[in-house]
Amino acid sequence: EFGDGFAAARMKGSEHNDCFVNGEGKTATNGAGGINGGISNGNPVVFRIAVKPTSSIAKKQYTFNFATERMEEFVVKGRHDACIALRCPVVVEAIAAIALANN
Repeated sequence: EFGDGFAAARMKGSEHNDCFVNGEGKTATNGAGGINGGISNGNPVVFRIAVKPTSSIAKKQYTFNFATERMEEFVVKGRHDACIALRCPVVVEAIAAIALANN
């Protein structure tokens, strides 16, 4: 989410409006996260992300088996996402580029 993101959805327009404070386009609070209408407003581009935990864990789990058409217990053997943190910067950079280019 860029700037105030989902918190902005709970605000009134009067609460979220962010006045320009100089001729460069800087705003008082940067609530838009540096982007207005898909264009940089001169403020730092600010966004936050969330990363889900890896699903391939050694703990016993249950899932639907499409072959037997029943719920079954299973345990993942091995670590398939040994260190997801190393992948995050590349993914975040790509997502940010797509989000910024989308407008």
